[in-house]
Amino acid sequence: MKVEVVLRNPLNKSDTLAYTIDVYDTPMGYRWHRALQEILLKNQYLEKNFCFLGFPDSPRNLDYICQELTWAKNQINTFFNKRYHIEENFAIDTLRTGLEPNQDIMNQLHNHFEHLQGTVWGLSDWYKEADYDTKFSIRQLNNLCHEAESLMLSQRKQAQDPQWVRPSQITTFLNAERIDFPEAYKTTFDETRYDRRFGEAYLHWTQIGKTLYEVYRDEQGADIDKTVCDAITHLRYYSGEFDIEWAQDVVYNGPHPWHTTEMSGFREWLVRNRFSLEDIEYNYGYHPVGQVELAKSFGTTDFKEIWPVLSRYLDIYSITAGQLRSGPIQAVYDYAWTDADYQQQQIAKLKPGYDYSSRGR
Repeated sequence: MKVEVVLRNPLNKSDTLAYTIDVYDTPMGYRWHRALQEILLKNQYLEKNFCFLGFPDSPRNLDYICQELTWAKNQINTFFNKRYHIEENFAIDTLRTGLEPNQDIMNQLHNHFEHLQGTVWGLSDWYKEADYDTKFSIRQLNNLCHEAESLMLSQRKQAQDPQWVRPSQITTFLNAERIDFPEAYKTTFDETRYDRRFGEAYLHWTQIGKTLYEVYRDEQGADIDKTVCDAITHLRYYSGEFDIEWAQDVVYNGPHPWHTTEMSGFREWLVRNRFSLEDIEYNYGYHPVGQVELAKSFGTTDFKEIWPVLSRYLDIYSITAGQLRSGPIQAVYDYAWTDADYQQQQIAKLKPGYDYSSRGR
């Protein structure tokens, strides 16, 4: 089983590059491939706003992100007419000092999003009241906040320790079906389940909430309390969505001892906080489903040579996953953030969800 992804240069749409994922011959590899085929057959909308993260030389540079943040801020301020007002100035010299992100303004930005959006189970009155453009702007506060943070951190690493730049690809679709994860293939704890390999494809996290590993890292190994525990969720679903690791390998007992130390600490933390290492309900680790054929696709397996090439093509043009008698199972995504009407294209796709949320007023 193969999946071909055609990338495109968003600044020159005639300039393309293809890579192939060799799908693993495993039960979850097969299930993921089938779920991806269903997404392609339904031609579901590919989310391009939050797709390629951590590429320091992305044409979606910090100046562009600041322009988008300013547009979203102005739209929100105009719509709410002083009843809600975002004061912060989103410019390169306010988002970071030197190479360091300005965490205060990034936290303020995310707080605006949380206040205006509310939660999945309780949307805010601000969000319910907002028109299409303003709902989209609120959503953009969150996407652009995380994109800016990822970009700034990757640019800092590029300057200080370039081998530890960690670019990735997050491939998600609007309203992708979530499928119950089969009990038979849920995993118990093993340190190697948190290995990440260059060019490997993984099931995308399709639900809200943090994994145990994310909580351990975010809380820096501190024991959890009820507030933190409420934010934890365990992998219950999968979909045809997928992530690709475009950074160098980080594996247990590999050449980078810090990861081995971290995994040993994570094991101890789980035991101390009474999470059974043998309980499959926690469904530990990442779930690999395929591997990019690096040598065939790029002519090399060296991540330092592949990164500059990939950085030119940070736009997915098409995905193909198998064949029917009538032709290839393929979807084409002939739109890009460089289109003059890109925002309106996205809003048009998101309107059904916006209408649904407004009916809850």
